[in-house]
Amino acid sequence: MLSWQALFEPAEEGGFVVTFPDLGHGATQGETEAEALEMAADFLVCVIADYIYSGEPLPEPKKRTGKKYRSVPLPALASVKAELYRAFLASGVRKAELARRLGTSKGNLDRLFDPTHSTRLEHLEAAFLAIGNRLDIGIREAA
Repeated sequence: MLSWQALFEPAEEGGFVVTFPDLGHGATQGETEAEALEMAADFLVCVIADYIYSGEPLPEPKKRTGKKYRSVPLPALASVKAELYRAFLASGVRKAELARRLGTSKGNLDRLFDPTHSTRLEHLEAAFLAIGNRLDIGIREAA
């Protein structure tokens, strides 16, 4: 799954302020570190959705070190959609052509990329195939 490094800084009034240095969009916060991490995950989905909506490439996640950095993963479905978006941009296929290949409308295609919209896995698999890729899913032990 895709993840980005978030900077957790203590807030003057208590709690934590969380920013994503690689993404350059706003900030979120939480009263506890656990709450701040949960808010950061929600915020990350919104920021990735904003990049996709505006047609911008997603910034590459960078590895950062230090006590204040935490890795924040995208939820599984949002991560697959972000990877689909990256593969779509790399393919050079236009949206109209991808919609034609999938036999769908541009509106349905936009929902296919939207990380906040629920999408059936077989639709995502078909979209990857339509741009010359294959979706593989892996399982590993939790840390």
